[in-house]
Amino acid sequence: MNFLSIDCSMDIGSLFVKIENKTFNKLLQSDKFNNDLLMKQILDFFTENTIKFDDISRIYVNQGPGNFSGLRGSIAIAKGICLSKNLKLYGYNTFLLSCVNFFDKEDSIFSFIKFRKKYYVKKFNKNLKSISNIEEITEDKIIKNYGNKFKIIPNNMKKHFNEKILKLNNLFFADFDHNKLEFLQTEELLDKELIKPVYLS
Repeated sequence: MNFLSIDCSMDIGSLFVKIENKTFNKLLQSDKFNNDLLMKQILDFFTENTIKFDDISRIYVNQGPGNFSGLRGSIAIAKGICLSKNLKLYGYNTFLLSCVNFFDKEDSIFSFIKFRKKYYVKKFNKNLKSISNIEEITEDKIIKNYGNKFKIIPNNMKKHFNEKILKLNNLFFADFDHNKLEFLQTEELLDKELIKPVYLS
């Protein structure tokens, strides 16, 4: 499956393309997230790497949580491209993608992020099916209630977490691997009907 992945959830966003056995990626600064510039970035990225929309069959887009303007713009652009080029569209979220390497390894997985000075947690079962809503949580509760539970933090957010949390047992750091989006799709874990931003309380 050949695809484009668009992630504008954080200050540093990314474009990722897989075509057969080749991959291409590009980092995006937050000031490139408005609709006009993001579309230009995608077109320039394709031109630089001699990629055509006919080369891909689907687009994956990060639904968040994260920068609302970036999410809204990237989802709108992904939908527009898919409609105009007859491509399939799938949505994923940061909590899920950070857990993908632990599929079928633990009975319960707790995925944590920090956004705008607040911590959030989401629980998954061993097959990465969501079994809780996103919950805002304090540092004290993380330390007290999740000390020995199996925990995941995205590597790109590690620097924002309190040192006491980073020293807890059973804590693992995850790099985003856009190649694993195909696996998540195969396991029917991605959104494909209502693609909208993931909102935080």
